[in-house]
Amino acid sequence: MKMNRKIKVAIAGGAGYTGGELIRLLLHHPLADLVSVLSHSGEGMPIGSVHHDLDGETDLHFEGELSEKEIDVLFLCLGHGRSREYLGRNKTDHIRHIIDLSQDFRHAGSQETGNRKFIYGLPESSKSSEQYAGKLKKAGNVANPGCFATCIEIALMPLAAEKMLEAGIHVHAITGATGAGGRLAQTSHFPYRDNNLAVYKAFTHQHETEIYQTLSTSCQGEIPPLYFVPIRGDFPRGILASIYTPCHLTQEQAVDLYRDYYREHPSIHISEREISLKEVVNTNKCKLYLQKHGHMLHITSILDNLLKGASGTAVHNMNLLAGLPPATGLQLKSIVY
Repeated sequence: MKMNRKIKVAIAGGAGYTGGELIRLLLHHPLADLVSVLSHSGEGMPIGSVHHDLDGETDLHFEGELSEKEIDVLFLCLGHGRSREYLGRNKTDHIRHIIDLSQDFRHAGSQETGNRKFIYGLPESSKSSEQYAGKLKKAGNVANPGCFATCIEIALMPLAAEKMLEAGIHVHAITGATGAGGRLAQTSHFPYRDNNLAVYKAFTHQHETEIYQTLSTSCQGEIPPLYFVPIRGDFPRGILASIYTPCHLTQEQAVDLYRDYYREHPSIHISEREISLKEVVNTNKCKLYLQKHGHMLHITSILDNLLKGASGTAVHNMNLLAGLPPATGLQLKSIVY
């Protein structure tokens, strides 16, 4: 999709957290034209009546049904299990590309529907940005990665690519409340989250399937067992993953390996010092910090679950489909304080 005009984009499921982030990114994207935002719960309402910070930024109202107006890219920000059903009951022949932010098309064996084929959309899954973009354009449709999966896969991809995942991989990762979505649940209420931490879905989180799949594809073989313990955090957004695994490299060799692997990926930064979550919140960055402790390599990986872990990567994929520089519209300021 080489464009000589603005990219016409639409969002289905625009009332939630990831939908809201996409609206913000696309309204300020220099080469995107947001033509339609769909939401049954908000049908007919101004965008700013749901996303209050967007008052005065757009005259768009939520629409209830997908129209047949020209659309280059449709983003699906629907709940897991709803994207495949949505495509089954809506006519989408007039839409060039679909970028799905659910898990419906992420796993091998489930990446097709009708005449559309989806590719797993982690831009850093290949050392070569150009090679990844070629695969993306050939498939034409994108299954955007999960937020935990993105954080963990980026932390381990250089080791997987060099077949250096030697033994068990241990992951403790803490996520903000927005990772649970906008629908109310006991564990997302303020009285539960505030001043509270809790382990959930230890060793059974749904993102494990795509992590195994992505890292196994990279190393062209099976990876060692992954012991993943997710934690609910008492903050709104962001993920910090603490990962350790045996590694024969020295710390200097490991840092060199990571810097070389991510040389063509502008959103990945290898830090020379310890990192903290606020450095990436409200940005499309993933930052990594590596330390060697005896025979173990410890990797800290941080990102914003709503941006690099969802909507930011979706826009990154749109940029590549359109032949644009990957960081177009994604140069954002972190909250810092």
